[in-house]
Amino acid sequence: MEDQPLHRQLGLSDDEFDRIRDLLGRDPSDLELAMYGVMWSEHCSYKSSAVHLGRLPTEAPWVLVGPGEGAGVIDVGDGLAVAVRIESHNHPSAVEPYQGAATGVGGIIRDVFSMGARPIALMDPLRFGSLDEPRNRFLFEGVVSGISGYGNAVGVPTVGGEVVFDPCYAENPLVNVLCIGVLPVERLVLARAQTVGGLAVLLGASTGRDGIGGASVLASAGFEEGSEEKRPSVQVGDPFEEKKLIEACLELLERGLAEGVQDLGAAGLSCACSETAAKGGHGIDVDVARVSHREPGMDPAELMTSESQERMLAIIRPDALGDVLELCGRWEISATVVGRVTESGRMRVYDGLFDAVGVPGSNPPPARGDAPTAPSSDAPPIADLPVASLGEGPRYRRPVARPEGQDALQASDPWMALADRFPASADLSGEVLALLGTPTIADKSWVWSQYDHQLFLNTVAGPGGDAAVLRLRDPERGVDTGRALAISTDGKGRFCRLEPRSGGRLVVLEAARNVACTGAVPKALVNCLNFGNPEHPEVMWQFAEVVEGMSQACEALGIPVIGGNVSFYNESYGSDIDPTPVVGVIGVIDPFEGDVPGLSASEGEHLVVLGPTALDLGGSEWAAVVHGLDGGVPPAADIELARRLHDLVASLVRGRVVGGVHDCSDGGLAVCLAEMAVGGEVGARVELSLAPGAGGLVPAAALFSESANRVVVAVAADRVGEVLAAAQAASVPAADVGVAGGDRFVVEGCVDLALADVDAAWRDAIPSLMEAVPAQAAG
Repeated sequence: MEDQPLHRQLGLSDDEFDRIRDLLGRDPSDLELAMYGVMWSEHCSYKSSAVHLGRLPTEAPWVLVGPGEGAGVIDVGDGLAVAVRIESHNHPSAVEPYQGAATGVGGIIRDVFSMGARPIALMDPLRFGSLDEPRNRFLFEGVVSGISGYGNAVGVPTVGGEVVFDPCYAENPLVNVLCIGVLPVERLVLARAQTVGGLAVLLGASTGRDGIGGASVLASAGFEEGSEEKRPSVQVGDPFEEKKLIEACLELLERGLAEGVQDLGAAGLSCACSETAAKGGHGIDVDVARVSHREPGMDPAELMTSESQERMLAIIRPDALGDVLELCGRWEISATVVGRVTESGRMRVYDGLFDAVGVPGSNPPPARGDAPTAPSSDAPPIADLPVASLGEGPRYRRPVARPEGQDALQASDPWMALADRFPASADLSGEVLALLGTPTIADKSWVWSQYDHQLFLNTVAGPGGDAAVLRLRDPERGVDTGRALAISTDGKGRFCRLEPRSGGRLVVLEAARNVACTGAVPKALVNCLNFGNPEHPEVMWQFAEVVEGMSQACEALGIPVIGGNVSFYNESYGSDIDPTPVVGVIGVIDPFEGDVPGLSASEGEHLVVLGPTALDLGGSEWAAVVHGLDGGVPPAADIELARRLHDLVASLVRGRVVGGVHDCSDGGLAVCLAEMAVGGEVGARVELSLAPGAGGLVPAAALFSESANRVVVAVAADRVGEVLAAAQAASVPAADVGVAGGDRFVVEGCVDLALADVDAAWRDAIPSLMEAVPAQAAG
């Protein structure tokens, strides 16, 4: 690598280097190259994805802030707004799982409170390889520990998420984190340098080498031999410093002392300073001598690109500096003036100018072993470039190509191989237990029991349900609005590999369906698009198709996309992960009566299936994981039926007509019904052939099909007719298929199991795998 020109070492192509030279009219300095290298990285610039993302619908009357800011924001009434952000920390977590995951949590929290919102909840959609492999257990354990260690300490509850295990993630786990916050509408701020002469104040932790290129570099290339050398690029988090930052920044904004606040995330000061200035239509001067750093010998490029954690940039008026410094002193966080807003339209970086020309503040003490920087009023800029150019990186319409084997993959219908093995007379009891014991299906309490999900006492429904539910309160006054928020995250990587456009639709439908199961109306969506190498035409075809499918579903359901993240280069040794879009949907329950139905059935309740079942085994957990048959086509994504089903289910829940409700997805009716039985600690007796569409299928096909647009509700006997009538009025197929009761789980003619065995298969799977052999770093 060292024999490559510097721009290539920094991830810039020859064409990009030529473009920089044309912009500047000269050869760039090493510092300028470093700044362009991080700002034009795939992670920061969206250079391969931007041409496709414009397809997503982003507007609605309730949207206050859409994509492109620290977080998306929606108006939820009563003078309150909700900020939502989702991000990936995949590559750092693959290198150092604890800190990679922990700092992903810290970064997403800072994005949310930079908008003026108090963070109230986290969710964590995760993907790993098989737990049979020691290294995957090491990654799994480290990531979960990192999320719990940081989230619990910083005081923001982790209320849900999902965990999927698949061999394609073995070398490249996916660690996505969502944060939601609440704010008074009048406190909403954007990261803008609005006033010439304004001061850029660096708040929080000192700067080190631990985060140089952490997200911007690690997330812009795949993993190859020697990736262990990237470990120093992973940031190191301090949740206690973060907690002080939260309170200090919210007070700054509440008192009107800051025009804008921005997290120092990917690309560090290079990004925060240039973006706030460019969005305000101004320029900015920065003096690296003002940057407090904890390691000796750090050069300007390191100081400008470090991604050390727990740092924020606040843009303030000069006359507010005294109040800002007093406030920061009270919260015991460092505050240093590192920049000033100019009308030049340029970003100029100096080393030792500010103390000499009277910019408020002073150089901090040097790191141990360093000599103080000598102030000089004649100090020339060590970087001088058009400020907007850092955020106006290249845009590529990369080649797209349908994979050569796609037709053959879709033609490999798993039922062709399974039909003879599972005739109508087959006993499926063992198949149900095997399916419940697969880690993706199994109980995840090993994960969420490590999280504090009751902080703030807002959590009504936490981890383990279809969606999390939080009381909607004014975060500053503690006033309950009588409404609630529902949030669900979902991803469908296997479906997207088989047919990306359908997979894109299905992931939106499932997240919206989960939110509807709480009685909520979906109001917004954020996405984290995890894909392989964008330089592979097959990956870009998958990406374009998934985005198109997501767009179609969002438009039809009326759900605006208010923000997101693209994570490319999720590949290892030339092998791309399955295309894995993860979405978070947030909805509002209005009014909220104090609770929501659980994923359970009670003794004597009837089980009603809403929505039709078809022969949909392509990409199913039963076919792909239990039997190793991962071809075929995914279920049909009937968006109009989805809309009717969501409205029906939400109205039944809000009307308190049903006692239990569960989305039917991974594992089909087998898993949905079994989880409701386990959740209610009661058996069930079901006649599968009564389910809509199931009568024409053999039991195995009907039981394990993963047809979309299905929900099972548990209903008191005297209200079954009411549910069936409502379904008929909504044009949603429905049928009463059985009754909860006893201590056995029975599907007539094919399954007869003790409830205790069902419970053990589901509950013991992950703990048994994690305890079998000690996890280790190297496989």
